[in-house]
Amino acid sequence: MAEQFIHLKIKRQDGPDAGSRWEEFKIPYHPKMNVISCLMEIQKNPVNAQGVKTTPVVWESNCLEEVCGACSMVINGKARQACSALIDSLTQPVTLEPMSTFPVMRDLMVDRTRMFEALKKVKAWIPIDGTYELGPGPRISPKDQEFMYKFSECMTCGVCLEVCPNVNERSQFMGPAPIQQVLLFNMHPTGARNKEERLEAIMGPGGITDCGNAQNCVKACPKEIPITTALAALNRATTWHSVKSFLGK
Repeated sequence: MAEQFIHLKIKRQDGPDAGSRWEEFKIPYHPKMNVISCLMEIQKNPVNAQGVKTTPVVWESNCLEEVCGACSMVINGKARQACSALIDSLTQPVTLEPMSTFPVMRDLMVDRTRMFEALKKVKAWIPIDGTYELGPGPRISPKDQEFMYKFSECMTCGVCLEVCPNVNERSQFMGPAPIQQVLLFNMHPTGARNKEERLEAIMGPGGITDCGNAQNCVKACPKEIPITTALAALNRATTWHSVKSFLGK
């Protein structure tokens, strides 16, 4: 029986300032392979489809179970996680490209600093001083827990920023992922203490008013997070906050 091969077409770049190029690889097929396992095969034997020795392909990965979000890339034209992209479900040649929204560091590895800085801007955390015993935390109703849980599944993979037409090098828009986290932390009884600060952060430059409501984010999210629900709720919250601020002056 003839040996089966997987045909990969990978967009490569040697560094942040280097030009890009396409390089093709053919690796032996094994059942139930995903894109990560294909890249690992190339890493073990970095020889391209023409039989020429080359450098191993650079990519990021961590959990390998669609939780960390590190292995996001564009696979056959769709932004998704490489760990959950099974070869048997993909059309060959399988094309792999880095996400275009973020600066390319090398090959399929991108710099997602833009997104992490936005998370810091909106204070996407619960500020609790853990240096002394605080006692039991505040109770959250089961209904609110269920609603908040979906937003807590965000793995900052960057896919929603990749598909958003308003996130680009000409725009300051922070993107859907950081904005929807404001709703999650503002709903927390302790996090609500900083509610106004978070709302002010998304009301400024690059905030929620820069959203064009394309709704690509909710369609592309690998965790099926109801991002547009969060955006609608935050639009109401920021409007009410503006009214209260105006009347309070």
